[in-house]
Amino acid sequence: MEYQTVKIELIGGVFWITLNRPDKLNAFNEQMGNDLLEALKEGEKSVEARCLVLTGEGRAFSVGEDLNTNKSTYESGKPVLLGEVLKRKYNPIVQRIRKMDKPVVAAVNGVTAGAGLGLALACDLRAASEKATFHEAFIKVGLAPDSGTSFWLTRILGLGKAMEIGLLGEPIDAARAMNLGLVNWVFPDDGLRREVGKIADRLAKGPTKAIGLTKRALNRAIVVDMDSSLEYEIYLQDIAGRTRDHIEGVRAFFDKREPSFTGE
Repeated sequence: MEYQTVKIELIGGVFWITLNRPDKLNAFNEQMGNDLLEALKEGEKSVEARCLVLTGEGRAFSVGEDLNTNKSTYESGKPVLLGEVLKRKYNPIVQRIRKMDKPVVAAVNGVTAGAGLGLALACDLRAASEKATFHEAFIKVGLAPDSGTSFWLTRILGLGKAMEIGLLGEPIDAARAMNLGLVNWVFPDDGLRREVGKIADRLAKGPTKAIGLTKRALNRAIVVDMDSSLEYEIYLQDIAGRTRDHIEGVRAFFDKREPSFTGE
């Protein structure tokens, strides 16, 4: 499929999606929202793709919504129905990332703000360039958090820090993001793609079904009580125990060798 505002590339088992409006700092217009959702669907359905990576072209990951899209409406003083924008554009993207069974890694190559931060936080793992900065910028334009940022910030940071970041909207550099747990790794800027490629390749060569089930278990565990989590683990482990990769993993353990997972 041809895309106007994103680039896709399948390297081995890794499906790279690059937001490609660098002159706009990868701000989202309607086209990029549609393109990204379709690219995520393509990566999810691809038999060859066993891990997805989301990154940005140029010096930004994404600064979120392109406010110029509704410039004339704002200048007229009329309200913009932002709830409709969320339902149509951002929420389906966040849900697609979280609900697919394949792992999704964010390679945060530069500035990320607003809904762009929400997309990065929605990914299962995050690596950042040492030049990356993170902005919970909604408060700066008189808005509340959206695109899942309220959900993920409270769970990653705890309520106190989430309040600080949400209410003050101060930028966070890569080093502080690492200390706070917003990202899993920080790499030199010129090595970000290479290092993320190593991580993604490792995931792509892993037991794909077990990774998907693990993702389901952890997603559910943050919103239910312990007993419900225990019951859900029983259900998922029953599925995992029937996979070929599980048999291969145990055989490799007995043989004292590295397993060769096929994703089945």
